[in-house]
Amino acid sequence: MARSKQEILDTLMERYGRTYAEELGIDVGRNTPGPLFELLVACLLMSARISTTIALRAGRALLRDHGLTTADKMADASWQERVDALGEGGYVRYDESTSSYLGETSELLVQRYDGDLRNLREQAGRDPAKQRRLLKEFKGLGDVGVDIFFREVQVAWEELYPFADDRVLGAAKRLGLGSSVDDLTGVVDRADFARLVGALTRVHVDDRYDEVRTGHQAEGESVPTDLQHKTKAELYEQARQQDVPGRSKMSKDELIQALAED
Repeated sequence: MARSKQEILDTLMERYGRTYAEELGIDVGRNTPGPLFELLVACLLMSARISTTIALRAGRALLRDHGLTTADKMADASWQERVDALGEGGYVRYDESTSSYLGETSELLVQRYDGDLRNLREQAGRDPAKQRRLLKEFKGLGDVGVDIFFREVQVAWEELYPFADDRVLGAAKRLGLGSSVDDLTGVVDRADFARLVGALTRVHVDDRYDEVRTGHQAEGESVPTDLQHKTKAELYEQARQQDVPGRSKMSKDELIQALAED
């Protein structure tokens, strides 16, 4: 028997309803220079042809382990320090070019906007099209990166709400939740809209459509929600602490299952 639209929505939000910013501990809703810069860094990292898991892990290394949480700090860090931080996060394929992009982006943000993306917002007259154009002037940030930024920052920049890119709308259509932004605003409150958009993005990236449609996880994937929501780096660290054998060769799903059974 087919599940109702509400049941599909409930499964989607329960299992995947979080933003990338939340996963990185970034409080975008504060709308202050630090969190906005951290979000920009995350979007730049996720713009490359690299897995989201690795991008988030690299973001943690840069922002949390190395404390490069402002444009000034990122610009003042050496190119090698940024490369090393990216490497710690497993971001090795694009570490050198991305280190350069991070440095150039931070310097431009400091010089043109005093390190504060709110100044970019005002310079654009709070016009989304102008904001997109100005954001794309940061090295390494194209339309994909701006889409990610808009999806996340709409919790603080009301002129962007409601924002959902083509990837999100395609996922929503496949799940029977609608095919337009207006359709999506009708299924959740504004406070949960960014989480809904984030959930649809994750389902698309990880190809979890069947799971959400049916409410059943694939065999061997019935695991606690807190494990599902962790990055592979976090799962690996937990597996290391619990001395799970063979952890270094496990995929994310294998790590989850091993921890669930431990």
